[in-house]
Amino acid sequence: MAILVLGLVLLLGVHSTRLIAPGLRDAGVARLGLLPWKILYAVLSLIGLVLIVQGYGEARMAPTLLWAPPVWTRHLAALLTLPAFVLMACAYVPGTRIRAKLGHPMVAGVKIWAFAHLIANGTLADLLLFGSFLVWAVVMFATLRRRDRAAGVQRPGSASRDAIAIVAGVAGWAVFAGWLHLALIGVKPFG
Repeated sequence: MAILVLGLVLLLGVHSTRLIAPGLRDAGVARLGLLPWKILYAVLSLIGLVLIVQGYGEARMAPTLLWAPPVWTRHLAALLTLPAFVLMACAYVPGTRIRAKLGHPMVAGVKIWAFAHLIANGTLADLLLFGSFLVWAVVMFATLRRRDRAAGVQRPGSASRDAIAIVAGVAGWAVFAGWLHLALIGVKPFG
């Protein structure tokens, strides 16, 4: 469990730099340069992710059950991840109206993903993993939206870009829910 917690602190901490220490990124870029800063950020994030995967995997071997979610929550979680995948796609397809409206669709997608997995899983490791991501995403989304409003950020968007993001998100969800989730995580979302 300690490895999982360390990974969460590292990954979510790195991704909270602007929230926790707003000037740290600018100081790091000024000191190291943009590319070295991005490499450091990526390496620390990757280490955090590896620790999360390792720690969560170990915790699944001897789970501490906190509650027993009903079977239907697994199906609800699988369906809730569909909009999460669409929102994630909107983060990478420029010029969507969805991004223009939400501002930070990736973080909104993480909120839905974490909530979906939290309701469908009932172990201590699940609570730590998905609960941490949910709390982080709620705080980040609110903070980033407030920052955007204060700065007067406006983003253009078009329906054709929305269509591209929706198709990409649905396709990604279908592949992940249909095959990759079982292959990578060992759980079949629909089954």
